Amino acid sequence: MTDRALAVVRAGALTTVQDAGRPGHAHLGVPRSGALDGPSARLANRLVGNPQDAAVLETTLSGCAVRLRGPAVVAVGGAPCAVMVDGRPAPWGAPLRVPAGAVLAVGPAVRGVRSYLAFAGGIAVDPVLGSRSTDLLSGLGPAPLTDGAVLPLGPPSGPPARLDAPVPWPAPPAELVLRLRPGPRDDWFTPGALRTLAGPGYRVSSASNRIGLRTEGPPLERSVPGELPSEGMVLGAVQVPPDGRPVVFLADHPTTGGYPVVGVVDDRDLPAAAQAVPGTPVRFVPVRR
Repeated sequence: MTDRALAVVRAGALTTVQDAGRPGHAHLGVPRSGALDGPSARLANRLVGNPQDAAVLETTLSGCAVRLRGPAVVAVGGAPCAVMVDGRPAPWGAPLRVPAGAVLAVGPAVRGVRSYLAFAGGIAVDPVLGSRSTDLLSGLGPAPLTDGAVLPLGPPSGPPARLDAPVPWPAPPAELVLRLRPGPRDDWFTPGALRTLAGPGYRVSSASNRIGLRTEGPPLERSVPGELPSEGMVLGAVQVPPDGRPVVFLADHPTTGGYPVVGVVDDRDLPAAAQAVPGTPVRFVPVRR
């Protein structure tokens, strides 16, 4: 019987198991988690014949390497990177058959931040609260990958995609444009601060992670001193901590917080935030509520 599993040869800087996440548990203090670049994860799954919410590997900047214990169809997408099978170049952004015992190596991201590895059958670790996603904030789900770890694969559920032309993958942003619905605490900031927020002065900070995209730039001036009692936080909330520099909450964000939220980013703009490298210009564009 074929051993449907993979062994981690090189875990990379941060590689985690991610699927569509576990929404609906904020009342328990559990973030939704899930792939930060959902469209890329779903497209990689489609290429190998998986349901779009199957669990994949999400790498961060430095890639990873795994050894397949049995043959499998694999697709690597998201941030462009070099792909090798037993040291030989293999296609990025397309399904490929990897034989049993071969090492699939995914190199550092050439552009963007996060690459996705989809395997026919999906990563079949045990689900927690309906999801196989790693949640870095609460610690739910499988731990981030370490060298030597073994992950099971599920049975293939469909044939891989047949491609007549290259798949159009979204390009990592040269400028991160985030549509922003004002509130609920925009009245805690001066009119000048709101003009500053809509200006050109912000860039992605290297301190960003799966919890939030941090920015570098001018601090936002408060009109109301003090802090709030903790209140609920949503995906895309732009919280302003005491240093005055906005933080955009991503998939592993806390479900409550006491710093004021100046606005909420449109969900459709968050996949681009997942691929914005440090130093990328950030522009907040206010939109009507």
